[in-house]
Amino acid sequence: MDSINPNDYEVFDAKGKIVGRLASTVAKRVLQGKKVAIINSESAIISGDRKSIIKGYKTKVNLMNKVNPDHSPYWPRRPDMLMKRIIRGMLPYRKPRGKAAYRNLRVFIGEPEVFKNAKIIEIESKDPRDMYVGYITMKELSRSLGYDKI
Repeated sequence: MDSINPNDYEVFDAKGKIVGRLASTVAKRVLQGKKVAIINSESAIISGDRKSIIKGYKTKVNLMNKVNPDHSPYWPRRPDMLMKRIIRGMLPYRKPRGKAAYRNLRVFIGEPEVFKNAKIIEIESKDPRDMYVGYITMKELSRSLGYDKI
């Protein structure tokens, strides 16, 4: 990992936060030219029916182009890379502005030593126990997709 100066980054803690709300906030910040770090990405929450979320992501992960499988879309299984991929979908990542923004994004599993004393920015999020729909954490989703190293 390259040397990271924690003072350069806005740090978001994903623990107990809804993935979509966190991702849209972060995407907006990186497009403004700010450097953003997300910690505890495995504890972020995707709201909805657990079975349908797992089924949808398994479909995405297993998509293959019949003619040339190397040209298929790639969806990672690791929670930090999955979070980064979700945020990438909210950026114009094929244009220079989006590429520059994407380079300013760092996502971590757990809390690295570098960001132990960093000021964490809070965003509004519902408590998962208040949601009647149900939810799944990124860790549980990653495990169901086949990643078991957490």
